[in-house]
Amino acid sequence: MSDSITLYLVEDDGFLLDMYSQRFSMSGYQVVAKSNPKEALEQLRSGNRPEIIVTDLVMPGIDGFQFLESVRAEQLAPEAVIVVLSNLGEEEDIERAVKLGALGYIVKATSTPSEVVARVSQIYKEAQARKVSGNATVTQ
Repeated sequence: MSDSITLYLVEDDGFLLDMYSQRFSMSGYQVVAKSNPKEALEQLRSGNRPEIIVTDLVMPGIDGFQFLESVRAEQLAPEAVIVVLSNLGEEEDIERAVKLGALGYIVKATSTPSEVVARVSQIYKEAQARKVSGNATVTQ
């Protein structure tokens, strides 16, 4: 994997943030880890444009849905592949995330960290392939 792919990781749990940051970094991603979605929004508003955003949904302050609403409404990362990584797994949560631009949805409790990295990589590669072909789908 190229180290030029920038991945924003938004997760309020410090242990999970560190663990996933290490896993993605070991897989060649340039990881920008944020424990607070407000900080992630500030960086995006300053012009940073990651190729991938992986975000939790349940966070204090603004939640992941609100974070995605801001990203979408302000066109902060229009080319980024957005993947939700959450313990919320109800169909309505998934549908809401998809409506807000998520191309992938991973339930933390059902995936190992290695599986999360592999699935995010797969979703990113598929999104890049669809850009070429012009098709769009969502991966769960």
